[in-house]
Amino acid sequence: MAGIYIHIPFCKKACTYCDFHFTTSTKYLNEMVEAICKEIVLKKNRLAQQQIGSIYFGGGTPSVLPTAALQQILATIENHFSISSEAEITIETNPDDLTAAKISELRKLPVNRFSIGTQSFFNEDLVWMNRAHNAQEATDCIKRSQDAGFENLTIDLIYGYPLLTNEKWKTNIQTAIALQVPHLSAYSLTVEPKTALAHAIEKGKQTDVSDEQSAEQFMMLIDTVTTNGFEHYEISNYSLPGKYAVHNTNYWKGVPYLGIGPSAHGFDGHDRYINIANNAKYMESLNKNQLPETIEQLSQVDKFNEYVMTSLRTMWGLDLEKVAMDFGKEYANQTQKLVKTFVASEQLLVEDHVIKLTNKGKLFADGIAAALFLSEEDFN
Repeated sequence: MAGIYIHIPFCKKACTYCDFHFTTSTKYLNEMVEAICKEIVLKKNRLAQQQIGSIYFGGGTPSVLPTAALQQILATIENHFSISSEAEITIETNPDDLTAAKISELRKLPVNRFSIGTQSFFNEDLVWMNRAHNAQEATDCIKRSQDAGFENLTIDLIYGYPLLTNEKWKTNIQTAIALQVPHLSAYSLTVEPKTALAHAIEKGKQTDVSDEQSAEQFMMLIDTVTTNGFEHYEISNYSLPGKYAVHNTNYWKGVPYLGIGPSAHGFDGHDRYINIANNAKYMESLNKNQLPETIEQLSQVDKFNEYVMTSLRTMWGLDLEKVAMDFGKEYANQTQKLVKTFVASEQLLVEDHVIKLTNKGKLFADGIAAALFLSEEDFN
């Protein structure tokens, strides 16, 4: 089933490492919600005849929206799309937003999954990141959500930054496990251009990240969570069996989804749609009943390379029989040739026509995928 992603471009604070599209000003919040609803209506035929299996509020920080605004958006979706009775409806939240009152309000909506931006259970780390919450709020909001009936939770953690010793990282992982969170997303800190962290490193005010530290902590994470019954089902995602994120898993499997909101991407199974990453221009365009998007037409080679990139990141791997069926035998033959080097170096393994990363290969996932990409010249 198809999915719908809604980008909410508001945050209370700017984290030092973040390069997502957002603003800390909520001056035009109501106007933005109206524009988002208008875009939903204008795109009502994009997923014609397809039932919606997941709705995901991302950002930004969707939990800063008043509950009435979330209800307005959900009602607009319900009025124009067929939503499965078992649809996964996720909202990204920050711990400081998940007060008892807020959780009680969200409980009245069809939202059934929280993605909580925890990042760390240590106060000094959260201050360094310029997060809006503290360590106590991080643990309290998880327990509070579970007590209110939100058991389908995922939390985000970050590793590989200078303040994070291996001992602290192990504590963060063990805390998440002890809190009985069924899904965990963990990301190695990357220094994105034009962020506050990048500027601080350039000026020598902050220590740069260490690839060695990130690699070591990545392996620590894999070892610890898999020992505790979690499956490493995607490079940055770990869950108890059957608790995979429906929405994100569909991204990796190439399922069509609608992208709503400034900077959002969408995919209809053939082409990709990219919305403008400018709030004022986004709202102005929709006020004129014009979609603020550009269309990226994907060639057969583009689609194949996307399949390589996404499938190789998952525990389900790259299926050569699927490649032959969807793209042609020549694609499968070319891939088999390119894979041999990585099998020899024990970074990839091939089982029953399925190519998967080994733990050693997971450290170089993007580079390996890029090496398997094909181009038009490969077929001339």
